[in-house]
Amino acid sequence: MGQDRPGALGRARGERWLPDPPVAAIDQAAAYVDRVGFAVLFPAERVDSPSLWEAVAGPDAVPFAGGMGPAESLIWAWKDELPRAGLAWYGKFVYKRASLLSPRLLAALYAGAGETTDHLDFDLPDAAHRVAEALLTGPLPTAALREIVGDRARYTTAIAALQRHLLVTSAGVREYRTGWPATVIDLTCRHFEVGGALDHSYATGRFLDTMIEATPSQLARTYGWATGVARTQLNALQ
Repeated sequence: MGQDRPGALGRARGERWLPDPPVAAIDQAAAYVDRVGFAVLFPAERVDSPSLWEAVAGPDAVPFAGGMGPAESLIWAWKDELPRAGLAWYGKFVYKRASLLSPRLLAALYAGAGETTDHLDFDLPDAAHRVAEALLTGPLPTAALREIVGDRARYTTAIAALQRHLLVTSAGVREYRTGWPATVIDLTCRHFEVGGALDHSYATGRFLDTMIEATPSQLARTYGWATGVARTQLNALQ
């Protein structure tokens, strides 16, 4: 039975992570994220997590195998529309990958006060503070934020730091007459009820409910916690 454990765990996770029927509309995508708590957009090796791709296309489909198909287009649109509507937070967070969080889990993980100036309470790169300050007056497209920072590499680092602390999210897109639409970035607190609800116990319980089994290192990698914190939280629930 011990040798069968990985297979049994995989089957149990499949039952938990794969909706039947597959997700086909944005309200179903929101309900899926709410049910699992967190999901990466696309599956990847060594990333144990639900994925919106598998919820839409199924576990055996390969993303972008034939270019930008219908499933890829849906997911690419939903990643901006879900947070704009306050249905799910989007950014690079779970395993530092593009991912979605349910509003309830977001609130439990959000360490700020829920104010537009929350970035001041975190040790962030100077460029990250500049981005957050630029967003005080309202959402801005990524191109405008890159121009404010002045360097693509520093902008990428700044956004990653802000998303790691859940301070910013996508907020729709801005259409242009030529070229691709540009993602709009905004402060998380404008789209979600956050601040004052930090709850490591809930976040750990949500993780265990979705993962069924988990180690401290898996929990730490998923949420970006220190391994010691993850171990303490898991021990408290067992």
